[in-house]
Amino acid sequence: MDRRCRVTPMASDDVLAVGDDVPDVAAELVRADGSVESTPLAELYADGPLLVVFYTNDFSPDCVDEWCAFRDYGWFTSSNDVSVVGSSKSRVTTHRKFIDYLDIDFPLYSDRDLAVSDAFGVSYRTFKLFPRSKRSVFLVDEDGVVRYRWVGEHPLDPTRDQPPLDEIRSAVEELSGDEPETFGFN
Repeated sequence: MDRRCRVTPMASDDVLAVGDDVPDVAAELVRADGSVESTPLAELYADGPLLVVFYTNDFSPDCVDEWCAFRDYGWFTSSNDVSVVGSSKSRVTTHRKFIDYLDIDFPLYSDRDLAVSDAFGVSYRTFKLFPRSKRSVFLVDEDGVVRYRWVGEHPLDPTRDQPPLDEIRSAVEELSGDEPETFGFN
């Protein structure tokens, strides 16, 4: 059975669903050390589950808050259960500055043409003019199958919602088979 999703640029009704295969897509990836290389998404999830986090712009207040939350949550950087990659339209040089400014360890795709965003079905136009990505998070397993998704649906601007970190953590724990830490309380 072919579970691949048809990808239509700027079509919000084509958002990948849980159980869909992630299409083959690549873009320039900026790593925390500043190196840049065109990297297929499949290369990132081949070693284990991957959170793909879409956001609009480096340095916008909402995006700074979002990435600080991922960084400060700690669990995403201290866990071997999942890797994290961000994706936005920001340029490579801006990503380097953003990574340094926030001191984040996550690589960021420079998705200038929104190919990565289109592949996941989360591209849209602000005021029907400016193309960008909806704030969204997808958990992809090592086989390239979406196991969790969250897509911002704010009525005025879908980039204003913040991802539910506890819900995302639960999805990762479920996928990895880990039980949540109860600290002795059941």
